[in-house]
Amino acid sequence: MSFVSAEPRLSRVADVRAAGYRRHAIHGDERTWIETNCYTDLLVEMLHSLGHEPLAMLAYTVAIDFEGDQWTFFKPSTGDLLELYGVDVQELAFWRPVLDHVVEQVAAGRIVMVELDAFHLPDTAGTAYGTSHQKTAVGVNEIDPARAFMGYFHNQGYYELEGEDFERLFAFPELPPYAERVKRLARYPAPRGEALVAASLAKLQRELARAPRDNPFPGFCKRLSADLHTLLGADLARFHKYSFATLRQYGACFELAQSYLAWLAGNGVAGLEVPGAAFGRIAQAAKAFQFQLARAISRGKPLDLAPLEEMGAQWDVALTLLRSRYA
Repeated sequence: MSFVSAEPRLSRVADVRAAGYRRHAIHGDERTWIETNCYTDLLVEMLHSLGHEPLAMLAYTVAIDFEGDQWTFFKPSTGDLLELYGVDVQELAFWRPVLDHVVEQVAAGRIVMVELDAFHLPDTAGTAYGTSHQKTAVGVNEIDPARAFMGYFHNQGYYELEGEDFERLFAFPELPPYAERVKRLARYPAPRGEALVAASLAKLQRELARAPRDNPFPGFCKRLSADLHTLLGADLARFHKYSFATLRQYGACFELAQSYLAWLAGNGVAGLEVPGAAFGRIAQAAKAFQFQLARAISRGKPLDLAPLEEMGAQWDVALTLLRSRYA
């Protein structure tokens, strides 16, 4: 099967390899939530490999809310990425085969973030690879269609694949996937050092103005209580989907918020220890509560929702202190 009309060649953007790849500390083994969501995880490793500090972009983590049936899917704005790192992220339109566009963009020095099927991604072995069709965002950094080879950022690391997996990934029988290209702009030099900290603090002030005025945890508690009668009769696959949209979403987000405030503190910003610790407690409590919900579902037994009240109290501590200083 022929995929591309251009002359096949190897193209690479960031000079990284899967063998010996060193993850950012955000994805360290000691974390409560090693993975967050596919978009944020991808950006963390991509920016890290391009020589930037991804912690600086995490002001948006303080602004998530309970949206009625799920928590905010947290990710940075394209404006933040441009101002903090000098990278321009724009949607990629497909008018030729998807692989043609990916090859051309990578050859031009642009990482392509594209939604692919985890069924064909070897790094998802044990969860989706060869067993479950799930869309997930990857960052194509290296590609060689002649070898059917791809190097890509995904979740908490950098990986490589080739052969049949490559061919199946780019054989789209129906609608093409959503994709974005990441273009580094020389006219937007990335701030460094104190300038990066100042730019990030300005983002924090804006995000605090965007954060929910009312504590989101009572609303989530009420909705979870209503959802329990269906969850208790569901299988674990349903639990995992529910948890991803709720407990994992805010738990992972608030651990990132804790890391963000620790980065600011490490760069001379005082008075962030208490809100940082409050966010950390939410992250840890959410992980424990996730296990409690899983047990309740597997055993068909009631679930004590009291831990959500304490998480809400910690949210009040963190947001009140941050707003008193920056809002």
